[in-house]
Amino acid sequence: ARRKGKARRGRSKARNEGLLSKQKRSRRMKANDRERNRMHHLNSALDALRSVLPTFPDDAKLTKIETLRFAHNYIWALTQSLRLA
Repeated sequence: ARRKGKARRGRSKARNEGLLSKQKRSRRMKANDRERNRMHHLNSALDALRSVLPTFPDDAKLTKIETLRFAHNYIWALTQSLRLA
């Protein structure tokens, strides 16, 4: 009777570990999907920002940080010109 009880616990444990493994994989896949969507939205927003910044068309595409720095400096310059006007 003891062996059967131990064997059942062992199988149950293995089944629970398998279920936990599937849950972890499912959570990881969902987290990866959320991160992928977040990055797609961020890249789309940066592309939209690049389209309104004054650059020459033959310039290479600005990196993310260059885009943010350029936008910051451009807004600062516009603010300064409004203050002087």
